[in-house]
Order: sequence, then C-alpha cells, then structure tokens
Amino acid sequence: MIYTEETIKEFQRQNRLKFTENKKFFERLKNKKIKNLDQEFHTKHEEVFDEIDCLKCANCCKTTSPIFKDVDIERIAKHLRIRPAELVKQHLHLDSDGDYVLNSSPCTFLGSDNYCSIYEHRPKACREYPHTDRKNMAGILPLTLENTQVCPAVFEMVEQLKNAGLGGKHERVF
Repeated sequence: MIYTEETIKEFQRQNRLKFTENKKFFERLKNKKIKNLDQEFHTKHEEVFDEIDCLKCANCCKTTSPIFKDVDIERIAKHLRIRPAELVKQHLHLDSDGDYVLNSSPCTFLGSDNYCSIYEHRPKACREYPHTDRKNMAGILPLTLENTQVCPAVFEMVEQLKNAGLGGKHERVF
C-alpha cells in the first residue's frame, strides 16, 4: 500500500471509529489468556509486513518518540561524533516517566524520503517497533493497543485477528 496524507488520515479516522471496539477486544484477549496469542500475532505480523512497506508510511517517526536509553544515546552520539550530553541538549528531554524522548515530532533523524539518517544506530525502541513479533504478547497488550493508533500495520493485524476470531474473511478497511 502507498501511504499518502489522505490514506494516513483515513487510517486515523478508522482508528477513532474502532478504538472502543479494539479496547474491548484487547480486554477479551487479556481475560481469555489465549495460549497461542504470540503465534497468532507473529503470523499476522509476517503477513501484514509482507504487504506494508514502513518507508511508505513512517507515521511512527512522524508522530511519536521512542525512548532513548543511555546505551542508545552513547551509540548515536558516537555515530554523530558529538558528546552524549550534546545529543541530549540538542534533541532530547526527560518525559514525565523520567525517560529521554525527542523534543519534537517528526523525528529529528527522519528524512523527507522517510529514511532514518541514523538507521544502523537507531534506539532499541525503534529497532523493535511495533513489538508485534515479540514473545509474551499478553504482557504488552496495552502497548499494542496504543500502537494501533500510530501504526497502520498494527491496526491491520488487529482487524485481521478480530475477524479471524469471528470466522469472517477480512477486507482492508483503509
């Protein structure tokens, strides 16, 4: 799928319409304690990312900030040939949880072509995003619900999982 400003707006509209439904779905997943939840998410993760190219979207990089751990700050600063304190001063601040995050969105390191200028050195949070191929998905269901609001791929995975549970064939909603 090619992402334009229009398709991202449609994703956001669909997300607003389905957020309450998705929240209930995640509550059911949590309460049912599904044994193969990891496998269900991992299968959908592979299927959806076979069709979706993150470089065509980059909504995560345009709208949210990853958490920068000290090891991330040191690695990125070394790559940029600046002191870690300078990286923090120029680009980061402590949020209410005491984590370093970007000062602004879109990400400072995101190019106009949606490529990351520090890709090989990016924070661990970016490397693992959107976390739908991790073990113990039950433990990160609240985060995954939040990610449905940011990542069209996660939204699509959740739609497919909901529809698979109902036995219906899924059709893309945006």
